[in-house]
Amino acid sequence: MKPLFALAAVLLSSFVIPASSFSAEGANARPILCCDYGGGKITILSASGEIEWQEEAKNPQDCWKLPNGNILFAYVGGAKEITRDHKLVWEYKAPTDVKVECHACQPLPDGNVLIVECGTSRIIEVDRAGKIAKEIKLVTKDTVKLHNQFRGTRKTKDGHYLVCFKGEGKIVELDTTGKVLREVPVTGDPHEVVPLPNQNLLITCGDGHKVVEIDPAGKTVWELNENDLPGNTLRLMAGCHRLPNGNTLFANYLGHGHLGEQPQFFELTPDKKIVWTFEDKGRFKTINQLMALDDTGDVTKGEVLR
Repeated sequence: MKPLFALAAVLLSSFVIPASSFSAEGANARPILCCDYGGGKITILSASGEIEWQEEAKNPQDCWKLPNGNILFAYVGGAKEITRDHKLVWEYKAPTDVKVECHACQPLPDGNVLIVECGTSRIIEVDRAGKIAKEIKLVTKDTVKLHNQFRGTRKTKDGHYLVCFKGEGKIVELDTTGKVLREVPVTGDPHEVVPLPNQNLLITCGDGHKVVEIDPAGKTVWELNENDLPGNTLRLMAGCHRLPNGNTLFANYLGHGHLGEQPQFFELTPDKKIVWTFEDKGRFKTINQLMALDDTGDVTKGEVLR
């Protein structure tokens, strides 16, 4: 009977959801790397919506395609870099003696990887041996539960750190030593902060159901509100990617009672015109982070704005 069970497992693993479950509205769809938080996987999608590559991960929250073609991603228990043939080449495992959640990672120019940890309340830079090379402590309110402490975290070209304090509704900028330089209050619970070349910050506001771009003085210079896009109500706004052409990709996380109701991500022009949307209720649950793979910038040099 064992050979039959083995054959059944192979057949199940090769089963593909019919293409009719996929919808990409618009003629300019792009190849995408994305995290499906609720579905527990990292996926590369072709421009036509075909799954070209996939890796299981528990509650993935951030993902990057590296210049060498490998995929770097953060998941609840740490971060990994794997090859396209699924070989592990680097890994950081979060402490297990305390409750920890990892919700962001970033490849750095020196080869290290930035990770933010809830629970231990810190930013760490991990070297290629998996050892912590630098640690920046973060201070959040005692009333903020572990899962709600931090989300998107990025190191800027000048060595500063931008952190989404999810549970406190603010973005905090720290210098290279961890000294707080400024705090930017935002509506909702911020999930992503992207430093732009013009020194503005692009911020997704989670369950605040909006996105804002603010200038260095804190003034809002662009915003996207809950009902600005017909048929694309803003739910929990999570990951984003500002593209070289000025458009932006947004992941519209459909958890919290909205599973399967509408497109899971979309590309938007600066004047709020939708270029294309992606929806696949059969194969994906809650897409929360994404990267356009036709952006040829070097992620380790901060050339990809996400």
